[in-house]
Amino acid sequence: MGIAAIVPAYNEERTIGMVVEALLDCPAIDEIIVVSDGSTDQTVQVAQGYPVKVLALPENVGKGGAMKAGAAETECSILVFLDADLIGLKSKHIEDLLEPVRSGRTAMSIGVFSEGRVSTDLAQKIAPSLSGQRAVRKSLFDAVPKLEASRYGVEVALTQYAEHHGVGIVRVPLPYLSQITKEEKRGFVHGLQDRVEMYKDIVKSMLTDKKTDGKSTKK
Repeated sequence: MGIAAIVPAYNEERTIGMVVEALLDCPAIDEIIVVSDGSTDQTVQVAQGYPVKVLALPENVGKGGAMKAGAAETECSILVFLDADLIGLKSKHIEDLLEPVRSGRTAMSIGVFSEGRVSTDLAQKIAPSLSGQRAVRKSLFDAVPKLEASRYGVEVALTQYAEHHGVGIVRVPLPYLSQITKEEKRGFVHGLQDRVEMYKDIVKSMLTDKKTDGKSTKK
């Protein structure tokens, strides 16, 4: 069967090492792939200091494209995706996230922060489908169309595709886990600009999905 962990990363030199270390501590993981999405900092160099596969994309293609690139590098049947800016990631978080898929209960699970930072907990309670922490069968992931162009809309695209195909998504609490916000990384102004671009990608993905539904209904 095999389980591959894929970590899309764009300029995450501060935290990528902590995420990789947690994955290396998790016995369930057979393969770890860090995908640097055109990073201009030391993300690649930090990741290369660990016994993991590092895929350095020459230019930024967006989160969806980075995830697709990582998935194309493995033959494992289960994929677990984790953001590169997580704080407090432990082996148990990864095991808990994987359990519903490994056991056959579902083809996709989504991790939801709890008991962590108010800013990140609240965002995921409002919109859990936006979480970047998820486990999914590779066959399901590969079937989702146009993920490589979805950028930050990738999580919405994955969730909606699964729901439309009758996959009962399991939401898994991830206590005491959080992540660095965009505003903390880049300062308020640039971070806010990045956030606006992220929401644009998400809305675009949602609208694309609705158009697809409309075409299906007409048929």
